[in-house]
Amino acid sequence: MRLAGVAWATVALGGCITVNAPEEAIVIELNVNIRQEVIYRLAEDANDAIEDNADIF
Repeated sequence: MRLAGVAWATVALGGCITVNAPEEAIVIELNVNIRQEVIYRLAEDANDAIEDNADIF
């Protein structure tokens, strides 16, 4: 009896659900990858500076 009720509710509500495409384009932010690359480059530059000036450190 419950299964029949659930099936009927699913069929009855099926016409109420609509899916529309968004009017504006979907934007995905990729700032994380850019930031990681900049930090990696700065770390590499810092290591090079320490190796070139070992007597200062």
